[in-house]
Amino acid sequence: MIAVGNEVMSSGDESLVSQLLPAMQNVQNALNSAPKIKVSTVHSMAVLTHSDPPSSGSFDPALVNTLQQLLAFQKDNESPFAFNPYPFFSYQSDPRPETLAFCLFQPNSGRVDTGSGKVYSNMFDAQVDAVHAALSSMGFKDMEIVIAETGWPSRGDSNEVGASVENAKAYNGNLIAHLRSLVGTPLMPGKSVDTFIFALYDEDLKRGPASERAFGLFKTDLTMAYDVGLDKSGSTHKNSPTSPITPAPKTGTQWCIPKVEVTEAQLQANIDYICGSQVVDCGPIQPEGACYEPNTISSHAAFAMNLYYQKFGRNPWNCDFSQTAMLTSQNPSYNACVYPGGST
Repeated sequence: MIAVGNEVMSSGDESLVSQLLPAMQNVQNALNSAPKIKVSTVHSMAVLTHSDPPSSGSFDPALVNTLQQLLAFQKDNESPFAFNPYPFFSYQSDPRPETLAFCLFQPNSGRVDTGSGKVYSNMFDAQVDAVHAALSSMGFKDMEIVIAETGWPSRGDSNEVGASVENAKAYNGNLIAHLRSLVGTPLMPGKSVDTFIFALYDEDLKRGPASERAFGLFKTDLTMAYDVGLDKSGSTHKNSPTSPITPAPKTGTQWCIPKVEVTEAQLQANIDYICGSQVVDCGPIQPEGACYEPNTISSHAAFAMNLYYQKFGRNPWNCDFSQTAMLTSQNPSYNACVYPGGST
């Protein structure tokens, strides 16, 4: 994909905005002999006037006419809608502990979309679905979405709450795990959105707040700012930004179960996350379900965690849940309660 311009629509420069579509058309014409290369442009979240709740997502009325032409062009050429979601800035405007957990993909109580009834467990999904809803409202429901930039700064000025190595490591590491799980978003379940992390390097000459110079995974002297879990070989996947998963054997049937030492609070958070996603059927652990008894958090969590693992690829990182799960070769099924299983 070639992006013509970055955040042009929200630049406020009407002359530049008016030249965007012709520029995209010129580049597309030059690429007609290479149809696999798509031409798009990148937007900021500022092109939306509504994003909360996500189902109410809508574009700025002042931009709709231009966007309609852009989107029609992109639909004709099957190019994706690219935008830059930054939960970091959402946290800046609402610096509560529960907002930080929501932005960092950490266990939280979730937020219910009053329009759709969907439950959101993280800000990234909420922002992606707000864009999806806005596209749908303009008749482009099936347009692919690409995340052109997203990231978290490892440092900032004294008044920039949340800018730290710990939070940057958590956001990017948990984002990678979330995308690898293929759980998708509440409005677009079961798929992963192509996502580019901003940025590879810090930008020490960039103007603005200190955070603007500190989004890099690497420093300007080429040393690592922090380890986000993207190893060089790509053979070991890490679900947690703090420690790697030990891969299970590649043969035989495996089931995902909780570790013995895990607290009930952690297991309940897992249940809330899995069942709240609405892409996994938690009916068997509901009253009258085959796996409702014994009615304990540990039993319900075991079934839900295994169901998630089996549904989303049976990869080691699908059975991690922030270090609370493990793989076993012993079938945990009992009585009429059957745990799905499959070979890795």
